[in-house]
Amino acid sequence: MKQPFLMAVLTFCVFSQYTFSQISNEKPEKYTSKNKGKFYIFWGGNRESYSNSDIRFKGADYDFTLYDVQAHDKPKGYHVDYINPARMTIPQTNLRIGYFINDHYNISIGVDHMKYVMYNDKTVNYSGYYPNSENPTANQLTLTEDFLTFEHTDGLNYVNTEIARVDDISKIFKIANTDKFQINLTEGFGAGLLYPKTNTKLLGKERYDEFHTAGFGLSAKVGLNFTFFKYFFIQTELKGGFIQMNDIKTTNNKADHAEQNFWFLQRMIAVGGIFRI
Repeated sequence: MKQPFLMAVLTFCVFSQYTFSQISNEKPEKYTSKNKGKFYIFWGGNRESYSNSDIRFKGADYDFTLYDVQAHDKPKGYHVDYINPARMTIPQTNLRIGYFINDHYNISIGVDHMKYVMYNDKTVNYSGYYPNSENPTANQLTLTEDFLTFEHTDGLNYVNTEIARVDDISKIFKIANTDKFQINLTEGFGAGLLYPKTNTKLLGKERYDEFHTAGFGLSAKVGLNFTFFKYFFIQTELKGGFIQMNDIKTTNNKADHAEQNFWFLQRMIAVGGIFRI
């Protein structure tokens, strides 16, 4: 009985030593090698370009359309307002919170706080009618500030959901320890609502500036993510999309509203963190 018992003990000891040796030689898994179950959040700034837009204004005594209206964004530049909680809506900003459903795909919600300012003093074609038209037969007019001020400056708020893919491309740049520095490629699609606060002064009426759900947007993006020391990152994105707004409030009168659609191109840079709870 003693001999089989001793053989069993010896076999167990040898097997345990071999197993322990194998485990000790294995490298610990890097935190950045898996994404499933991680949350992330980022905050940043953006710049935009917009396509020309046809804008239709409708009310009880007017209905006219301006054609090929040009617009621009309203950049703040490098400024402390980006981190001042009382003034964070003044610059053009991006806030996003997301969750990785697996190692490559994440779902997120966020707000792209863009700004849209119509160029004044431009001459545009128009059709339709409005009160006190100086020349009812003309098909052009100049967009003076007395005639029209039209801005989504607080702002052109695109509240959206995105699904995005992330791929580690660190090997391309021969980065061995991704827990110290990692480069990821990301691309995705989004959709959401437009909730602008539109600053409008139309046909001598009282200035109007209130939040209102005005329409919807669709977008696609591609970007690079630079992660430092596992938990912190800088992300750059190029995002393009289409905005359709059929109910832009222009005055306190419920009968007054505007309609427009246009394409946008957004450039963004943000800082953020990625973590597991």
